[in-house]
Parts: sequence; C-alpha cells; structure tokens
Amino acid sequence: MSQLRPPCEEIVQQLLPAFRCLVAKELIEKHRLSQIEAAKRLGTTQATISHYLASKRGFKDSERLRSIPGMMEAAVKVAKELAEEKSSRTEFTPNFCRVCAALRGIKNLCKA
Repeated sequence: MSQLRPPCEEIVQQLLPAFRCLVAKELIEKHRLSQIEAAKRLGTTQATISHYLASKRGFKDSERLRSIPGMMEAAVKVAKELAEEKSSRTEFTPNFCRVCAALRGIKNLCKA
C-alpha cells in the first residue's frame, strides 16, 4: 500500500464492496430476496448484485473477508436486519463503520 493512501481508502475501495458482496449473497440465498430487492435494500443497482453473484465483483476480497473472525457473522447480521427491514440504508452506515474499524485493527493499517 502506498504511504500516501490512508488505510480507509483501501478499505472503502476493496473491502467494503466485498462486505456488501457477502451481505448481498446472504440476502438472496438465505432470505430469498430478488436481485432488485437486494439492490434496493443495499442502496446499489441490480447490475452490481448480478456481478456479486457471478463473482465478477467483490469475490476475491469477499473470500479474504470470510477468513477474518467475525466478518461473516457481521454480514449475516446485517443481511438479517435488512431482510426483516429492521435497518434502513441510513442505519446501515454505522454497521459499515464498525466493519471498517474492525478491519483497520485486524490489518494493522494505522501504524504511525
């Protein structure tokens, strides 16, 4: 990673899309939402969801996330809340922030 890039940039560009991929797959496979409905709940497009399912986007990093303790559980929890409409997209943001903070701690990206 370039020293001029903050750790949040890598997380936002690579790992959070991978987390959304995990959540999208959970919404569709476990909660039986359509691609369109999953996209609405995640605040993205049906095409993005299609790419997640076809492993064209977010797949490599989603496999990496699966190996990090707690990440799959977080994705399952977020998907359940979205599927049951217990969380809105606005309420979803703090979940992403918690994932981001956890990833920064695990990856030791914030060394001074």
